[in-house]
Amino acid sequence: MILSTPARWLLRAAAAGVLTFVYVPLLLVILNSFSTSRVFAWPPPGLTLHWWQVTATNDGVRAALLTSVEVALLATLVAVVLGTLASLALTRYEFFGRDAVSLLVVLPIALPGIVTGIALNTMFTQVLGGLTFFTLVAGHATFCIVIVVNNASARLRRMAGTLEEASMDLGATPWATWRHVTFPALRGAIVAGALLAFALSFDEIIVTTFTAGPGIQTLPLWIFQNLFRPNQLPVVNVAAAVLVVISVLPVYLANRLSGDSAGAATK
Repeated sequence: MILSTPARWLLRAAAAGVLTFVYVPLLLVILNSFSTSRVFAWPPPGLTLHWWQVTATNDGVRAALLTSVEVALLATLVAVVLGTLASLALTRYEFFGRDAVSLLVVLPIALPGIVTGIALNTMFTQVLGGLTFFTLVAGHATFCIVIVVNNASARLRRMAGTLEEASMDLGATPWATWRHVTFPALRGAIVAGALLAFALSFDEIIVTTFTAGPGIQTLPLWIFQNLFRPNQLPVVNVAAAVLVVISVLPVYLANRLSGDSAGAATK
């Protein structure tokens, strides 16, 4: 497709505008975490690491960060296991209701977060007896599974199913075929999906609000609850900067890994 010069410039301007709208506020949050001022000021009157030192000794922030990491790791583990199995079933087997199952798997991330949160809260409180740490993990896993399923399914569709059939025709068991043929080709997509699922779980707040048990506080929840406390604003800025960095890094790694592994798979 060949675009005219005005169209190319228009697309470049639109892309620059979108990127500026999305990323400049994030950069301002990070920059403001180093500001000497206790309130937002532009330009910053000075730069300091004082607020980072204060945040590092803040028990609330450290506990919330640890909780976020634990929840994200457990939700990612559940998503990788169930998402990989679901992607294999949906792409390698024909069965009645496969399209309906595929829709149900993707639905949690397509629905508004507040709808998912309310539905999970109702089920956990009225059917399972209340909210706990594990209900929070289960709530995060419901939408993390979608990420793994999408990544793994896309890779499986690019793989030639004849390779697996040839492996079994030569006498390999289904487990040996998975271990020596399917998994090596699928590994990059699974790792990329796990990284994206971790990032998605780590910065989730809407579903967390409805599924976290009493006294359980993740880093996004801590930031939201302290956002309007003037004496906590510098610490909130640092916590937000940490949240941005930890969320962006897995996404960057997943993007690089997806590109490299996809290129290797097509060679």
